[in-house]
Amino acid sequence: MTQSATPFERIVVGLDFSPSSLYALDVARARFPGAQLLLLHVTDARVSAAPDLMGGVTPAAPDPTLLHTMESADAERLSAVALEGEETVQLVGDPVTGILETARSWGAELIVVGTHAQGALEHFFVGSSAEKVVARSPIPVLTVRVGTGGRQP
Repeated sequence: MTQSATPFERIVVGLDFSPSSLYALDVARARFPGAQLLLLHVTDARVSAAPDLMGGVTPAAPDPTLLHTMESADAERLSAVALEGEETVQLVGDPVTGILETARSWGAELIVVGTHAQGALEHFFVGSSAEKVVARSPIPVLTVRVGTGGRQP
């Protein structure tokens, strides 16, 4: 039996195109050379939800024109960050569910996501998608926080 160069051969990288998610992608590429990467972006269908007085959100019917515009822009951004040999998947829906379901169906051995600095109030009401992925994932999750040094892994 031959030993792999990396302990993880199939890695899903969740991208929202923020500096922290792009840094997470850089880290995945640098730390796991030779691994098969699937770059995943989930266009958040909740963009048309409005905050309610209890701290939650009230869903509104998604505007098809807005969703289509967002999907097109996101597809271009996803294509622009992918390197040759990397797979890409774009979904619409809840990012946490999309990441977890894609990782499961693709047979991922690791999920890599960036974390965002949030204010205490925002964290209390909305929570962190990265925290939710960690809490619900049956496979290992590597969370990456961008430092002051930019996008260097």
